[in-house]
Amino acid sequence: MLRIERIELREIRLPLREPFRISSGVCAERRIALLELTDASGVAGWSECVAGEEPNYSAETIDTAWHAMKEWLAPRVLGRPVDGPELVHDLLERDIAGHNMAKAAIEMGCWEVTARLRETSLSRLLGGTRDRVPTGISIGIQSGPDALVERAKRAVADGYRKIKVKIQPGADVAYVRAVRDALGSEVSLMADANSAYRLADAAHLAELDAFGLIMIEQPLGRDDLVRHAELQKRLKTPICLDESITDLDRCEDMIALGSGRIVNIKPGRVGGFTPSMRIHDLCQRHGLPVWCGGMLESGIGRAHNIALASLPNFSLPGDLSPSRRYWERDIVTPAWDMDRDGLVPVPLGKVGMGVAPDMGRIDDLTVRRELLVAQRGNP
Repeated sequence: MLRIERIELREIRLPLREPFRISSGVCAERRIALLELTDASGVAGWSECVAGEEPNYSAETIDTAWHAMKEWLAPRVLGRPVDGPELVHDLLERDIAGHNMAKAAIEMGCWEVTARLRETSLSRLLGGTRDRVPTGISIGIQSGPDALVERAKRAVADGYRKIKVKIQPGADVAYVRAVRDALGSEVSLMADANSAYRLADAAHLAELDAFGLIMIEQPLGRDDLVRHAELQKRLKTPICLDESITDLDRCEDMIALGSGRIVNIKPGRVGGFTPSMRIHDLCQRHGLPVWCGGMLESGIGRAHNIALASLPNFSLPGDLSPSRRYWERDIVTPAWDMDRDGLVPVPLGKVGMGVAPDMGRIDDLTVRRELLVAQRGNP
């Protein structure tokens, strides 16, 4: 039985080693909301809200998520006995539209607390089957093809299993061609557009078919399925949907319409672990591969993603880069790392997420905190 008695919200400011640029903007510092959830037994677990500072990836921001968690979502779970973490998503979903990232932060924290209560790893609790998971790298938009090639070469030398390059109009075909020519045909290469194109660009996007990409991710609008279905008919390259897949129903619609052939599952985007596993299982039944995307998470969010990515149908390398890829110093110990083969270890032998919050580092970075507690008489 799970009974969350308190949730402490913290905002930290975590500077990136270097600015990260995609088609919708540039990020130099991550404002991150962290949650520490404490059960009635005194067992605590951490989670992370992945909402950004601005509403450019989704409508959510760290500030809207903070408000949603404080005013509407945390009261749903505080002081309420729940038979298992798999029930928390539907509890949060009832009569509260949207706010998936806020819901996910609380729901995923409940899974982490449960893993600690049961003295098992988060991966095993979710049904993970692997002790190592392959990782790819996401390379932001660069100043030119030569700069991108240099980054891609270093990534291959470091052992990354997949090279994802961000693209936008004016920085696409020539950039991808340069990388493919430099790396050769054996390297797994993909492009991510972050909704930067329109269906009218179909002929231009079709030029990417020449480069043997494993996928092109989210080329069209974030809410679109119909136009993606039309675009997929015109492309040989599989389309992978990211922003468009916000829940199980949207994934079912994607499959029915033929809007894509691969799904990027980000647990924050879809509302937590439970909907992520439902989407994973649906895609597995239909023979569609999935992979775990990233949202510039700290080591806490990375821990949750790695646990999820250990499930069997996560058959493509995820955005699970080691801590040093983004941060001079992460907020967990040990920091996340990968081996020379591009594999990140899944800490199956440790309880919970497998890393410990670095409280000194977190305290130094904290700029806001708020404690939410169960009210006496809550059901």
